[in-house]
Amino acid sequence: MNAPNRKPPPRMTVTDFLAWNGPGKWELVDGELRAMAPASATHGMIQANLAKVIGRHLDDRKGPCRVITEPAIAVRLRASLNTRIPDLGITCSPVGPTDVLLPEPVALIEILSPGNPDDTWSNVWTYSTIPSVREIIVLHSTRVLAEVLRRDSDGNWPMDPEDVGPDSELRLETVGLALLLREAYVGTYLLSEASKA
Repeated sequence: MNAPNRKPPPRMTVTDFLAWNGPGKWELVDGELRAMAPASATHGMIQANLAKVIGRHLDDRKGPCRVITEPAIAVRLRASLNTRIPDLGITCSPVGPTDVLLPEPVALIEILSPGNPDDTWSNVWTYSTIPSVREIIVLHSTRVLAEVLRRDSDGNWPMDPEDVGPDSELRLETVGLALLLREAYVGTYLLSEASKA
């Protein structure tokens, strides 16, 4: 049996990237690998909290929608050279046994880490090119804050995100979910800091 190809070529297509079995965690950005650093514990707690709340809501609804952690996403522009990995994705389309790319995501969620804000916002703008995506949510990992982008009825994105604070409601209209933003931050040091502010 052949050993997996660990060394990436200098440039890759999405097909190459999905077949590559290299070490670490990566995204493909315009044909080049971009390393993804390990997340902080706070980042991980926010991701786990949201996955749990969204997953429970979707299970209760007994519909076709599912939440997936760190799905591979096919973008619309330069699609053969880009695969991005958000923290959470929601699809209401069937996921096949051999699917690697998440089919027709309707909502994508990123958790903004202080070390890579430019990469995260670059991903957000890329997600806005995907026709099926209706909502993009960016949660901060250094304060209790979410920035929400949602298409309007004509399919247009707003010029600026809507800010959602700790005592405000975070809505995922694509799946009919509303929660207090603080629910995403349960167990983190950020909740006690937010209550002092």
